[in-house]
Amino acid sequence: MENVHLAVEEDDLYSGYNDYNPAFECEELENDVGFQQAVRTSYGRRPPMTAKIPGTAIGGRPLASSFGSRVPMASSLGRPMTGAVQDGAARPMTAVTAAGFSSSLMRGSMFDPLGQSRGPAPPLEAKSENTVEEKIKIMEKKVNDLVEESCMAQITGALQLALQKAKEAGRKERVLVRQREQSGNTEHINIDLTYSVLFNLANQYANNEMYPEALTTYQVIVKNKMFSNAGRLRVNMANIYFKQKNYLKAIKFYRMALDQIFADHKEMRIKIMQNIGAVFVHLGQYSDAITSFEHIMSESPNIKTGYNLILCYYAIRDRERMKQAFQKLISVPLGIDDEEKYILASDDPSSNMVIEATRNDKLHQMERNLKIQAEKYIMTAAKLIAPAIETSFASGFDWCVDMVKSSQYVEFASDLEINKAITYIRQQDYNQAVEILKTFEKKDSRVKGVAATNLTSLYFLEKDYEQAERYADLAINTDRYNPAVLVNKGNMVFVMKDYERAAEFYKEALRNDSSCTEALYNLGLTYKRQSRLEEALDCFLKLHAILRNSFQVIYQLADLYEMLEDPQQAIEWLMQVTPTDPHVLAKLGKLHDEEGDKSQAFQCYNESFRYFPSNVDVIEWLGAHYVETQFCEKAIQYFERAALIQPTQVKWQMLVASCYRRSGNYQKALETYKEIHQRFPENTDCLTLLVRLSADMGLKEVQDFATKLKKLEKMKEMKEQRVKSGRESSARGRREGREGGAGSAAVLSRSVLASPKKSSITESPPDPKQSNPLLDPERDSGRSSSGSKGERLSAKMRSLPGSNEPYEASSPKELDASYVDPLGPQMERPKTGVKRLVDDDDFADEELVDELLPE
Repeated sequence: MENVHLAVEEDDLYSGYNDYNPAFECEELENDVGFQQAVRTSYGRRPPMTAKIPGTAIGGRPLASSFGSRVPMASSLGRPMTGAVQDGAARPMTAVTAAGFSSSLMRGSMFDPLGQSRGPAPPLEAKSENTVEEKIKIMEKKVNDLVEESCMAQITGALQLALQKAKEAGRKERVLVRQREQSGNTEHINIDLTYSVLFNLANQYANNEMYPEALTTYQVIVKNKMFSNAGRLRVNMANIYFKQKNYLKAIKFYRMALDQIFADHKEMRIKIMQNIGAVFVHLGQYSDAITSFEHIMSESPNIKTGYNLILCYYAIRDRERMKQAFQKLISVPLGIDDEEKYILASDDPSSNMVIEATRNDKLHQMERNLKIQAEKYIMTAAKLIAPAIETSFASGFDWCVDMVKSSQYVEFASDLEINKAITYIRQQDYNQAVEILKTFEKKDSRVKGVAATNLTSLYFLEKDYEQAERYADLAINTDRYNPAVLVNKGNMVFVMKDYERAAEFYKEALRNDSSCTEALYNLGLTYKRQSRLEEALDCFLKLHAILRNSFQVIYQLADLYEMLEDPQQAIEWLMQVTPTDPHVLAKLGKLHDEEGDKSQAFQCYNESFRYFPSNVDVIEWLGAHYVETQFCEKAIQYFERAALIQPTQVKWQMLVASCYRRSGNYQKALETYKEIHQRFPENTDCLTLLVRLSADMGLKEVQDFATKLKKLEKMKEMKEQRVKSGRESSARGRREGREGGAGSAAVLSRSVLASPKKSSITESPPDPKQSNPLLDPERDSGRSSSGSKGERLSAKMRSLPGSNEPYEASSPKELDASYVDPLGPQMERPKTGVKRLVDDDDFADEELVDELLPE
């Protein structure tokens, strides 16, 4: 009990836990010779250790108890403990000496293997940048950063910035090389850095279309023998020569690059030979191009080369080799897995998740693009060679279809037949197209839907709306989500004027495919028909954002703004179109005319006439403009052109004669009126003007013209009387219900015919020496002379239209105020036997009717 030490309150219950017994160290047991020897013995016993310090067997080391006391514990054999302290000195321990422990470790020392008790470590020494080598390394890093920045700018499309960075990298790299040479470390020059800087600079020159500088930079790289594999860059040089259309040098450099590429690089050599063949095609040397393409098809066939080979055979018109090349084309393997692997398995959720993840990944997209490209080349090649390989287009296309059906592209056969039908449509052989498309009604849904869509369009163009609606419904039942099908159905409803339903179909097509421009355009037209102008304007504005340069869309926008009474906006939209369309220019002229800008309207109409000199409306406006501005001589050429376009319309020739008269060329006007009278002898207006003009000029023909005019007027009066009497008698008969009513009307009509008015025009020719009665001023004052010819003229002749301007400037006499200039303001005319007297300016508004009816 004397060794028992009771804990008191002052003692630390947790003292001694920080003491470390070296015997527990096990990290260096592999280096402990004694431990390893003990392990290798048969019983695993460690050889006995000799105690060099006496008394260790009984001198126990104080151990920490749970009470914090340290008491010496004797072993059962009476020998001292390993590592025990004897007389204040620690016994050396072999097992932990190699770990850095010292035999002088005193009892109670703290375990600090990291040396934290010594305080923080001293700071690292600053790296000196004053040395030449450090400066060179820093500059190398800057050059590399500039090259990377140049490449990134090229990727983003900033070609000018990429070139600037490349030039700056080249300058810094040359400074770096000079510093290496000055320091005497030429053997440490970074050749790879120089190569990358020069290559990037040449590439940026080529991207900015600075081809001479790019070729010079590439030449520096190629001639430097320190650059390995620099000969491949001759391909880039050949590409530049190709862009410059220097085909001979391009072939030369392609062949030089081909000679420096080993046969192991098969893919690179194939690409270079493809370029060589393409250059030969541009040179028109099809035989050399065929040699290159045939070699490629024998070594590594691909779709693009096979298509180019067919083009070359087509150029030399070799039928048999075209067939052979087409067979080679459809035998090229695509290396694409079957599409069935992307079909979901209903009973395996894990595999369904994998399929969903890979259905639209990059690899599947690449496969789809490759398949689409192959289909495009095969279809184009078939359409190209079909008329050339056989006697007819149909037989050639049938041969191509048979070849495709027996190949790995069997799914393309149906599409090829549909293309055959579309080719018939382009050749306007609609019966053959319909016959082919109808064969797809019993095939799979995809092909059936495509055929039904095309049949709908065909019947719609032929205006067979019943058949078109039938196939439109069939196409909708086959594929409801096809926007083309919905657009066709909407067109059918639009034709039946059911605009609400048509708009619904167009909206559904847009919901299925928001980029369907046809549906959006037709929806705008539907709103326009419904007078929903704001909604129509919104549709066409959206369409304009998609199709920036579409003339139809811009014209519809201008038309809508005109309907919305915003002519300025309409003019701005029409000005966006290239001003070479005559109809657009005429539209602009009309808008400017409505705005009161006559000069701009004249310019637009004049440009429209220059591009299309057969638009009668434009010709009429220009002629009227020149007449309005008192340039009748210039108006004549426009009215003469209108007379050539519409030779049966008398108004243009009457306007020509009137322009001659107003410009003072009375003789030409008289000749023109005579020509009009010969062509249109029943035209009273022409005879009226002939009488007036002949009388004013004092010609002898005035009596003949007056007689003809009187007879023509009398015939028309009698005709009007008959028509009028017939109408009055029929009305009276209906009103009174008696049979004698019609008879009295007939008697009245006969009495009118039996007593015609006596003509006051004498048959004797007029005396030119006497004064012209039509120019006699006494007639206006009420005085008359019994011996003058003016008395012999009837009141009808004296009331003929005159002119407010004299035909001769020297004549002091005035004209009858009842005569109105045909091109001047309209005044009240005396009533005659015709419905209305058509003067020259009336012909610009409406045509002269042959059969005149009473008012």
